[in-house]
Amino acid sequence: MRVLILSINYWPEVTGIGAFTTYRAEYLAAAGHDVEVCTTFPYYPEWRTPAEYSGKIGLSEERNGVKIVRGYAYIPNRVTPPRRIVHEVSFVVTSLVRALLVRRPNVLFVVSPPLGLALSAILLSRLWRVPYVFDVEDLQPDSAGDLGMLPGWAVRLLYAVEKAAYRNAWLVTTLTPSMKKKIVDKGVPEEKVELIEPRMDDSLVDLSSEEGNAFREQHGFGSKFLVTHSGNMGIKQGLDVVLDAAALNRGDGSVVFVLVGDGADCERIRRRAAAMELQNVRFLPLLDQDGFRGLMAASDICLVTQQGSVSEIFFPSKIVTYLAAGRPIVASVNSNCEVARITRESKAGRVAEAENPAELLDAILELKDKDLDKLGDNARKYATLKWAPARVLAHLESSLMSAAGRETAGLVKEEMSQ
Repeated sequence: MRVLILSINYWPEVTGIGAFTTYRAEYLAAAGHDVEVCTTFPYYPEWRTPAEYSGKIGLSEERNGVKIVRGYAYIPNRVTPPRRIVHEVSFVVTSLVRALLVRRPNVLFVVSPPLGLALSAILLSRLWRVPYVFDVEDLQPDSAGDLGMLPGWAVRLLYAVEKAAYRNAWLVTTLTPSMKKKIVDKGVPEEKVELIEPRMDDSLVDLSSEEGNAFREQHGFGSKFLVTHSGNMGIKQGLDVVLDAAALNRGDGSVVFVLVGDGADCERIRRRAAAMELQNVRFLPLLDQDGFRGLMAASDICLVTQQGSVSEIFFPSKIVTYLAAGRPIVASVNSNCEVARITRESKAGRVAEAENPAELLDAILELKDKDLDKLGDNARKYATLKWAPARVLAHLESSLMSAAGRETAGLVKEEMSQ
């Protein structure tokens, strides 16, 4: 099976969609399939291109059996809705040009956002007469509308593109039951929508106390009780609630809130923390693999935070990572969203109301007095049962092979008719 993946995010990005797409592509390549990824240069979540990629228009690489074709995309130094539109449109255009130069695949796997990639998928699918699978990682029109990021006409345009994407796709895949329900509620036949859940990083199951102690010593945390949040610091994460909870607890020197990563909202959050003179909040940049393992091993509680308006329309991969690492969690989210359900179902922590700092702090302090080792055991067992890599990735492979089989059968039928 020859698979062409269109995704704006890919290795060496280590968070969010980039990590998802990378492990999926490399699994397929390891299984013997011919896999090519059409992407841009790494930029996320810092919104900066590393020096080794800077100034390039195009580049071809190969990693772990996957051919990587990169094309230019505009990366704004300050992320605003208009600039983000230009960023996404530039990638859609250049990736389409780059895709036209690669070998014709049996199936397209198209990762959204950006939603605009659906237009490339429709065009390539018709040109090559191959099916495409549309993978929805974020319900982008809903996000834009709920957050008020775009004018009404632009949101309506996104919904029109979304409708065309679903109508023309051979299969629509997404991450959670609640996201699947939202897609079905938009009029997509239920049998056309499949769950392709994230996979846990099973390399995190063997974290050691020595790694945690080394991390604490390196960063001067000592025996502090560490409440950590790692990954993207964007608008949807609603990290103000963490600062406000820290402010409510500023008199307790035993607890430190650690925010690790980068993103479009990072600088504002840093400035606000400094203005609030929060001595119990620390910021760290994105960490390499060893550093991240140390962070996970050192964390007493890990946080998942979301703005209340977006809890149903995207799924933060960090909860999978936290549970795989055996970390207790506090989720500051809508009580009926997927993250809340997983938190309760796993028996690995507490749910606090989204954007409610007092409730977030109460949940943290309640867990502080609990058996954290027991909560961690619950977390790891749940992740292993639900997101085992072999099961999750085999399901993805099976779905793509079904789509590719449809394309192959069509070609055979056409050849026989000639």
